[in-house]
Amino acid sequence: TSPVGIFFNSDGTKCYVIGFSSDAVIEYSLATAWDITSASFAHSLSVTAKDSSPRDLWFKADGTEVYIVGTVSNSVHQYSLSTAWDVSSGTFTRSFSVSAQSSFTRGITFKPDGTKMYVADTSSDKIYQYSLSAAWDISTASYSNNFLASGTINPTSPRFNPDGTKLWLIDNSPDDVRQYSLSTAWDVSSGTYDNVFFNVGSQDGTAQGIFFKE
Repeated sequence: TSPVGIFFNSDGTKCYVIGFSSDAVIEYSLATAWDITSASFAHSLSVTAKDSSPRDLWFKADGTEVYIVGTVSNSVHQYSLSTAWDVSSGTFTRSFSVSAQSSFTRGITFKPDGTKMYVADTSSDKIYQYSLSAAWDISTASYSNNFLASGTINPTSPRFNPDGTKLWLIDNSPDDVRQYSLSTAWDVSSGTYDNVFFNVGSQDGTAQGIFFKE
């Protein structure tokens, strides 16, 4: 009842939503790829044992791992899926605290090869970047740097283009999608605001999550 994060599998036949009322990752099957009107409920994965206010989610590219963040634990929690893309097969594996940097964690994303992780914090309006010495294993993460999201209040749902030179954030105060350019790919400290935004306020007065088809 309070959806805040969204993700699709690579072919657009699965949609995943996380909500902070149900404290679960909800999986939907799409009869027509990328057409959300064709969605039907499939499975769910409760994450309440690790965070009772989850805010965003991200999947490993092959669908065998899912990562969630929340504002109660201010940690990234990793779950392994024994059946790819089927959240009902998920089991908790490990956590990584970001509380040294983030006190109100509202978003997560990864570099496609799993060697970098990014979290959004709405108390500082920053995106924090971490390096993973073993791809997709958050226990190997270490803090790298950060980016103050100029022009954005309460940044959520960080998302990159495929080459890591563009970053988009949701600003849920005016309900804008805001765009930034990175002069060094995948390095958020090199980001600058493009003065490009798209308002979704007429559809949702408290926009929280975004996902792009690639």
